[in-house]
Amino acid sequence: MPHNHFMKNTVLSSTIGVTLLGGGKVEPATLSHALTLAPHLVAADGAAQTALEYGYMPKAVIGDFDSLSSDMRKQMPSEILHHIAEQDSTDFEKCLSRVDAPLILGVGFMGARIDHELSVYNTLVRFPEKRCLIVGEYDICLHAPRQLRLELEVGTRVSLFPLKPVAGASSGLLWPIENIAFAPGGRIGTSNEASDKTVDLEFYDDGMLLILPRHTLPRLLDALNVRVD
Repeated sequence: MPHNHFMKNTVLSSTIGVTLLGGGKVEPATLSHALTLAPHLVAADGAAQTALEYGYMPKAVIGDFDSLSSDMRKQMPSEILHHIAEQDSTDFEKCLSRVDAPLILGVGFMGARIDHELSVYNTLVRFPEKRCLIVGEYDICLHAPRQLRLELEVGTRVSLFPLKPVAGASSGLLWPIENIAFAPGGRIGTSNEASDKTVDLEFYDDGMLLILPRHTLPRLLDALNVRVD
């Protein structure tokens, strides 16, 4: 069923970036850095507690509130609390489908529960129109656009992981991807690397995750034509 079937009313519409905070472990410096790039903060359910502990009041809190205590709710204005009771989607999907912004940086979604993390990547593929980057302590991950030109240092790790059958083309990779049928449970493209300062990627369908070292985030934002003031 097309993902648009699940689109819900927008909770936050922004012309600048949004940082989406999840319930996994996130260092204060990582959240602070994300907010310099995407200043509006949205918390997924119980992640609101982390936001408050780090000194931030979210613009919105979205989720089924199964991990947000009543005491915690009382610490926030009622108008920022958006309780979505249905259980057919994760809190990440509830947030992503209700936030409209040119850039969404997801922090607190890597490195904790693996089932939650996998569900995040599944959601990225189902909402390809959302420009959402998951930022961890070591890596960043996004649903790859159909075409992307990256300026990277030679030797930079470039990993590709398909969540749907997908093929593509490349230049500037140590191991080119032409004539490879990527698929879940089949051929994957992890631990490739840049063999040139310019890496061109093209994919013939949605479904490919692109995973890069976190230090490449500024160059990735440049490649996506995201300008941060």
